[in-house]
Amino acid sequence: YEDERRNRSELEVRCQRLTLELADTKQMIQRGDYRQENYDKVKCERDVFEHELSELRRKYEILEVSHKAQAKERNDLSKELATMQQSLNLLQKDKDYLNHQNMELSVRCAHEEDRLERLQIQLEDAKKAREEMYEKYVTSRDHYKTEYEKRLHEELEQIRLKTNQEIEQLRSTSKEMYERENRNLREARDNAVSEKERAVIAEKDALRKYDQLLEQYRQMQLGTESKVAELLHQSKLKSFESEHIQLMQQETAKNLSQCQMECEKYQRKLEVLTKEFYSLQSSSETRIIELQTQNSEFQARLDTYEKLEKELDEIILQTAEMENEVEAERVLFSYGYGANVPTTAKRRLKQSVHLARRLLQLEKQNSLLVKDLEHQKEQVTQISQELDRANSLLSQVQQPYKYFIETVHQRDSQISLQKEHITQLEKD
Repeated sequence: YEDERRNRSELEVRCQRLTLELADTKQMIQRGDYRQENYDKVKCERDVFEHELSELRRKYEILEVSHKAQAKERNDLSKELATMQQSLNLLQKDKDYLNHQNMELSVRCAHEEDRLERLQIQLEDAKKAREEMYEKYVTSRDHYKTEYEKRLHEELEQIRLKTNQEIEQLRSTSKEMYERENRNLREARDNAVSEKERAVIAEKDALRKYDQLLEQYRQMQLGTESKVAELLHQSKLKSFESEHIQLMQQETAKNLSQCQMECEKYQRKLEVLTKEFYSLQSSSETRIIELQTQNSEFQARLDTYEKLEKELDEIILQTAEMENEVEAERVLFSYGYGANVPTTAKRRLKQSVHLARRLLQLEKQNSLLVKDLEHQKEQVTQISQELDRANSLLSQVQQPYKYFIETVHQRDSQISLQKEHITQLEKD
């Protein structure tokens, strides 16, 4: 049983070694076919990368155009806002200036009205004074005349009673008195006429100035009313426009903040995309160069491989159909195996033929190993049956052999436990 177990372990080791060699040969064959099979895959990946690169460029151009449009709109809105603010400030200044001018005109109008009232009062007082002076002059003249006549009659009576000298003195005095009175009357008349002329001229000037001031006041009142109406209308329009502008400003501020946030996001995305783009561009350029070089190499190799594969398929089919190994070796040597050929295609043909030969040997050994394995399985089943029969006989053994058998079983169990412990310790 131990001989069979040892043979079985050797066969298992040999089988594992053969399986490893078979796996190595399959891996080498797959590695040779991998490049041919993955050429389309690599090309597809390159096309996908180029397509993604074009899409990223297009997205970058779209984002750049939208960013420029947003920046232009923001600048236009800021310019419009500045012009609106300037116009609003100018309108506010115009409004303040017109209010100030209106207040000045109203104050001047009030002063002119007061002055006109004072001039009217002065004119009425002058008229009254002129009438009073004229009445006083007439009454004083009549009074003086009556008194003079009375005194004259009295003095004439007295003078008649007196001497002629006194009459002459009285004549001289009366003459002087008449002259003085005439001179005084003339002066008073001239003064009254001059005062009358001055009063008439002043009245005309006052009336003319009053008419002018009244016309100016009416024109100013009409102009101020029209200007006030226009200014009210303009102030209403400007207030409405300012409210509309404030709303637009708030909306533009919100849109501007949103645009700034989106712009920052897009800038961050753009930075990330530019970094990725540059990295992808550099990697893609290097990858494209590598792939182009590999493509040229693969294309040259592919042509030779196609020819070699056709020839190898024919050789393998011929050698597989042959049963004699010597003839198979002869066929393989006839197609270049074992010859010192300087060209790479023939050298590869040599390697491929060698691999095919080795594969045939491994297949033959594998068939032999399968037969040996089946034979070993049959032997193992026979040995297991014999072991079962031996165990059954051992279980039927009586004392003291049973005790020895139990000790042997315990020792075997302890040995197995110690082996497991040893493997665990080796793993640790």
